[in-house]
Amino acid sequence: MRVTTVLKNLVAVMSIFVRGFEFSADGLIVDVRPTWRRPRCSQCQNRGSAYDTRPARLWRHLGLGRLRLWLRYAPRRCHCKRCGLTRVEHISWAVPNSGFTNAFEELCAYLVQITDKTSVTKVLGIDWRTVGVIVGRVVDRKLDPDRLKNLRRIGVDEFSYRKRHRYVTIVVDHDRHQVVWTCEGKGKAALEQFFAEIGPEACQKLETVTMDMAAGYRRAVEDNAPQATIVFDRFHVQRLASQALDEVRRQIVRELDGTHLAKDIKRSRWPLLKNAEDTSAKNQLKLSEVERTSKPLFRAYLLKEALRRALSRKQLWRARQELYRWIGWAARSRLEPFKRLSRTIKKHLDGILAYIDLQLTNGLVEGINTKSRVSARRAYGYHSAHALMAMIMLCNGGIVLNPALP
Repeated sequence: MRVTTVLKNLVAVMSIFVRGFEFSADGLIVDVRPTWRRPRCSQCQNRGSAYDTRPARLWRHLGLGRLRLWLRYAPRRCHCKRCGLTRVEHISWAVPNSGFTNAFEELCAYLVQITDKTSVTKVLGIDWRTVGVIVGRVVDRKLDPDRLKNLRRIGVDEFSYRKRHRYVTIVVDHDRHQVVWTCEGKGKAALEQFFAEIGPEACQKLETVTMDMAAGYRRAVEDNAPQATIVFDRFHVQRLASQALDEVRRQIVRELDGTHLAKDIKRSRWPLLKNAEDTSAKNQLKLSEVERTSKPLFRAYLLKEALRRALSRKQLWRARQELYRWIGWAARSRLEPFKRLSRTIKKHLDGILAYIDLQLTNGLVEGINTKSRVSARRAYGYHSAHALMAMIMLCNGGIVLNPALP
């Protein structure tokens, strides 16, 4: 077997001829060229007429152990009749303006999916900023161009990536379980960019949108996809009830400050927040003490549990009945946090009942937010929203990388 044949098998790049090789201080340099004779436009890959030849340049390829492997070629420039411009020719092993082969970039992106950028720089011997640029190119190359088509059920949420209220809006497809769109900012203006991108026809095909109770997202959906059913996640509603309960507890502690009873109520936070069926014998004893010593706090606990039971109903009519009863009870409870919560639930009752009917939550979006937060913590934060959005799409946008395959 000839040496050039061996090198071609080692390089493992389609549509390539190996012409020779050379050892240098930087590693093994392999001279290659495309299999086609007429140059092709790097933009549309249409065959064009040769214009001139650029100086030979190098592309970093996957290494052979500790030996670095480089591909060397003098790219031609061609005049494309379709584009009407003169561009550097298309080559099969790399994208324009990149000093790395596609295989090397995909290995880099795969490592970024599972570890931090600093570790990737040590493994591959490249600069930290270069890793971010490679991630952006791989996302542009691998992201499904049809991801915004045929959307029926989506989830919307914001992700805080930096202090001083820096947010990224994330849109998730519930059917494909992946992120389909991201944008810097939050609220109505950010989500309207998504609707503008998919167009009016795709907006009319949307059936369900899950979200929290953010007013901006709701207005954007009502203005651009009025036929879509807005679903408010039950866990957001229960969290509001838990926050109201905790607010009542803190208010009572402040009123009883300095007394022995204040210390007991202060220590009752976790027994109060637990679900009734998950309460241990020790916590049940604590709840009995709360019932005996603080009637308003125990009333707040009963309100929290009643709301949770109402949201657990499977029959829509039963859930509606219990929620109306709960709203009246909370409005008469003489507990200001629950009176506010009753007004909030009454205002968003249709979206809450839609959850009972469809049993669709925003848990998928929250899970993706958790993964994104892990990536942000692993990188010790992001200064740029674009870098974070590229990472979110790389890890949660349905991009599958397998550097072991050619």
